[in-house]
Amino acid sequence: MQSDLAFFCLIVKQGSMAAAARELNLTPPSVSRRLAQLEERLGVRLLNRTTRRLSLTGEGEVYFASAMRILSDIEEMEQQVSSSRAAPKGLLRINAPLGFGRSYIGPAISAFNRRYPEVEVQLHLTDRPVNLPDEAIDIAIRFGEAPDSRLIAKKIAANRRLLCASPAYLAAAGSPQTPHDLTRHQCIVLRQNEMAAGNWRLSHGKQTETVKVHGTLSTNDGEVALNWALDGYGILMRAEWDVAKYLRSGRLVQVLAEFETPPADVYAVYMERLNLSAKVSCFVEHLRNFMRQHADGPAAGRTVW
Repeated sequence: MQSDLAFFCLIVKQGSMAAAARELNLTPPSVSRRLAQLEERLGVRLLNRTTRRLSLTGEGEVYFASAMRILSDIEEMEQQVSSSRAAPKGLLRINAPLGFGRSYIGPAISAFNRRYPEVEVQLHLTDRPVNLPDEAIDIAIRFGEAPDSRLIAKKIAANRRLLCASPAYLAAAGSPQTPHDLTRHQCIVLRQNEMAAGNWRLSHGKQTETVKVHGTLSTNDGEVALNWALDGYGILMRAEWDVAKYLRSGRLVQVLAEFETPPADVYAVYMERLNLSAKVSCFVEHLRNFMRQHADGPAAGRTVW
């Protein structure tokens, strides 16, 4: 079909059968026969022929305009696919949460820059969610469930939110046995992303319970909250990527391990128009491999993929 579109557009642009035949290295009768076959297949006349000139019929005008648009779209698509195989270069703007960005995205970018020095990377760290269509960001790193279906979300790493506390705190206050027991404990509350602070949702099988927790300490910074938990000030709900090394060392202990909390899988999110961008696809794949191999991640000592 594409060849028929290109053939017809060439005839119109050349203005005559003879000129089109010369361009195609065919005889004029051959060009005339192929045009007749196209018109017969479509069931309409596309060109009015006279001895001196060709003119488009009404149907021919519609066919020509649509054919030019389709051929242009195909050419643009092929250029995008071709460029996606090229070495990545240009400006890449990345947004990530503060703590996770410092601990993992920053080091991942360092390794990426060594491999692809022609990519200029700008990293913006904030715990405020960004709206990709409205802000100058190419890739946003997000936690939780896959976002808006209008965006492309590639899963970078498996992740869970865990409840944990220091051995010293649990020795003094005891370990909670049920979600409701959390109401009697000091809980370190994170106030981020405009979510209802202190509402912790825990599930066991088909049953889900939301517990309103309290404590004398709260913050909008995850690293500060983690340090408070390490210092024995209470129970913290935090992503496994942030606490895995402390759980392994024994500085933190998981509590209510049989209960599940809202998902915290790590996603790289970007606009659909960037799906064929070499710099975006290369960075996403690089980040996925970097996280898989990171020594401080949950994968150390067990499989989470």
